[in-house]
Amino acid sequence: MTYNEEVSKKLNDLLTRNYDAAAGYGLASEKVRSRELKHFFTLQEQERYKFGHELKKEISYYGETPDDGTSWQGDTHHAWMNIKSTLLSNNEEVILEEVVRGERTAVKEYNSIIMETTLPPSTKNMIAAHRNNILNALTRVYTEIEIAS
Repeated sequence: MTYNEEVSKKLNDLLTRNYDAAAGYGLASEKVRSRELKHFFTLQEQERYKFGHELKKEISYYGETPDDGTSWQGDTHHAWMNIKSTLLSNNEEVILEEVVRGERTAVKEYNSIIMETTLPPSTKNMIAAHRNNILNALTRVYTEIEIAS
């Protein structure tokens, strides 16, 4: 596998993760009653969609083809989130906990790629900015969980 293919594969993994997160946030915004949470989830959905576009551009820069669509795991997670929230009367705390679980996984994936020493600084900086925004969102979700408790 060439360097460009290897980097693009890692970026495509993040791209799929962001498709999954955007879909998850869209579902979460439909399930909560709180206007504040709906707004927050909608903003996060848009931000993750923006991350996806940035990653697509970066993948194309490496001469590779960006992936399309969500992952099977993401689709399964969203289905589970839908079933779980429906069974629990769309309990906002449960939805927030599912968001935390997904975002923790995203941060781990971003950190893993950031640790890759062969990435050019521009790519590493973009990925670090995404990760930092996800960490900020995660902090906000933790705050919402404390409020809901």
